[in-house]
Amino acid sequence: MKIAESWLREWVNPELDIDALAHRLTMAGHEVDGIAFEGLGLEGVLIADVLEVARHPDADRLSVCSVSTGHGDPIEVVCGAPNVTQGMKSPFASPGITLPNGLKLKKSVIRGVTSHGMLCSADELGLGDDADGIIALPDDAPVGAALSEYLGLPDAVLDLDLTPNRGDCFSVLGIARDVSALTGAAIDDPTPGPVDPTVTDTQAVEVPQAECCPNFAGRVIRNIDPAARSPMWMRERLRRSGLRPIHPVVDITNYVMLELGQPLHAYDLKQLNGTIRPRLAQQGEKVTLLDGKDVCVNEDTLVISDDSGAIGLAGIMGGLSTAVSESTVDVFFEAAFWPPVFMAGRARSYGLHTDASLRFERGVDPTGQARAVERATGLLLEIAGGEAGPLTLTTAEEHLPSHKTIRLRRERLANVLGLTIDDSTVVGILERLGLAVHPADDGWDVTAPEYRFDVEIEVDLIEEIARVYGYDEIPESTATAETPLEIVTESNVDLEQAAWTLIAKDYQEVITYSFVDAESNAALSGVDSELVLSNPISSEMSVMRTSLWPGLLGATAANVARQQDRVRLFEIGKSFHGQLGSHTEIVRISGAATGPAFPEQWGSKSQSIDFFDIKSDVEALLALTGAASTVTFSGAEHPALQPGQAANIVRDEQVIGILGKLHPRHIKAFDLKGDVFVFELDAALALASDVPHARPVSKYPLIRRDIAVVVDEKIPVQELMQVAASAAPELISAVRIFDIYQGPGIEAGLKSVAFGLILQETSRTLTDVDADSAMSAAVQKLKNKFAAELRE
Repeated sequence: MKIAESWLREWVNPELDIDALAHRLTMAGHEVDGIAFEGLGLEGVLIADVLEVARHPDADRLSVCSVSTGHGDPIEVVCGAPNVTQGMKSPFASPGITLPNGLKLKKSVIRGVTSHGMLCSADELGLGDDADGIIALPDDAPVGAALSEYLGLPDAVLDLDLTPNRGDCFSVLGIARDVSALTGAAIDDPTPGPVDPTVTDTQAVEVPQAECCPNFAGRVIRNIDPAARSPMWMRERLRRSGLRPIHPVVDITNYVMLELGQPLHAYDLKQLNGTIRPRLAQQGEKVTLLDGKDVCVNEDTLVISDDSGAIGLAGIMGGLSTAVSESTVDVFFEAAFWPPVFMAGRARSYGLHTDASLRFERGVDPTGQARAVERATGLLLEIAGGEAGPLTLTTAEEHLPSHKTIRLRRERLANVLGLTIDDSTVVGILERLGLAVHPADDGWDVTAPEYRFDVEIEVDLIEEIARVYGYDEIPESTATAETPLEIVTESNVDLEQAAWTLIAKDYQEVITYSFVDAESNAALSGVDSELVLSNPISSEMSVMRTSLWPGLLGATAANVARQQDRVRLFEIGKSFHGQLGSHTEIVRISGAATGPAFPEQWGSKSQSIDFFDIKSDVEALLALTGAASTVTFSGAEHPALQPGQAANIVRDEQVIGILGKLHPRHIKAFDLKGDVFVFELDAALALASDVPHARPVSKYPLIRRDIAVVVDEKIPVQELMQVAASAAPELISAVRIFDIYQGPGIEAGLKSVAFGLILQETSRTLTDVDADSAMSAAVQKLKNKFAAELRE
């Protein structure tokens, strides 16, 4: 939220410069993101009167103006603004002045006419981004006066990052209250008192559901001047607060919202049809909003209605049918208290976010509606004239929030803050914050005002005291605590160790949202998630993920779109399964890889990653458990993976994961390029570790015998290795594949697989007879099991 220093100091004026004030606010929890100084560099810019306007003799889009600054003869100026007219007042910069945008003015000849200065736009003076025309000042602007003096410039604008629990601070009044509490400076309320009615006209209001709207204030103002315009001081305050002036009535509602924190809405009284009724919407009810958007309203949304139906979304945006226009002469001001429970998330469900909804969702003063209408009435009568009717207030006391008394204990305060604050300081802080304080035996009984709906329990009071006392005034103390040894288990590999293993394999870790798009989640996992969010941030984040692949592939696509040709990503996170009442969460390790197998180098040719590259990465993970020999890979079918390039990862006859090549339809859906390979493991099953056992290293030499057999091409090589090893387990310590061949010399449908049999004993040196016997046994078993033929 943006607040001009001049506006804030009108309410409270501590003896602090702007930097010191910003520091105090930040230390009190209202972080100041930045300070912008408006109106710097306007020295020499004066208010001028445009006496005459004539068309440029050689340029249709230029005008030759005669302007007066109240000093000396009129000045001839060439102007290209389409809104320049005779009799208007506008800022004038003479030659020699450097404007805030860096432009140094000089006398120049434009199409044969000499221009002795410049009539300025808001963009050129750094007073907004409007560059389509020069600034039109009010008719009563003093000619010859300095523009900066007339506009009250320069002025600092504080950009505050307010926390959601402090809804009472989304206004000048709210920040002024806290500044007063922090500095002790008195609040000087500049708003006038109530407005006496001059007519008896009222607008009928009924509240059929009082729990939805326990306070509703309204007032009729008749016969305003439709030609009136918002005064410059109001337009400037709105601009410095980030709002664009529109129309006096609308500007007043925005001004009061910024000043007092209470959003208002103004209706064209003649467009209202009968009694106004704030209520919950009926299913299928429609309303056209001020921005022209047609909305079909949900039953859980509050609306404002009249006899014609819904005319606005309560606390969010008004309707177009009753909007104030340039011809409006009769106005109805409305200010209501909409409880946050009825407002939370409603604006977002319609894709809207307004200043009003932001405040109502966080909470507004439930008793401040009448004051806001009175303030708006006074401003409208001052600006546009008119006749005010009586203030009407519909209140349901039983539905207004109330504050219970909170006991604040001295001992608890000292224990939480780590220091003892004397009683008078505590009471002074609480009273400056507007809280009612009564002494008790062990502390104080404290009651918060209506606008401090965030103060509910004892620790809230302690936080307030710490905030105002000053976090930086609380001395540091070193905490001491026991650090007992934790139980270390060897039955599971630590997830951090798994992460470092993948990092060593050139992967980078990512963290993606647990909320994903329902369509991509179902397409990649093969099941529809039943864990659907009732109020998602967007349709792309509507269900809880059943696989980590949707987010991982989205991150991969984002990297590929940024010209990263080699991407290796992994994530360790939870997937969610089951129904809302009985769901399960599984920690998974997932990875995705695309692009060259190795980084670009001069020593070898570029080679794209394939199935066996990512299989090798998974095997490196499983090797951490010391039980990699118990893991097998078997062909699988999966909706996310290409047939023939997908495998289940099996350990002790239990599937612990899957890996393979992403199906081309998913590559296209994610706008990826080239082959993409993925894997996903159940972390608990995959990283279950065997307790290590010591085994002596054989001191006798090993023998290697190589054999090549021809078998059916559909037989998995892993099965050939297992059968060969089992032929003589007491002698064969390992089986290594060093060649697989298909081509000339091998019949179609067959393949040649070459093994290296590693033979070794721990108690003796093997002989050639032992080696030949083991090799013969392996060949015979392969022949019997797979009809393998020894290749000569």
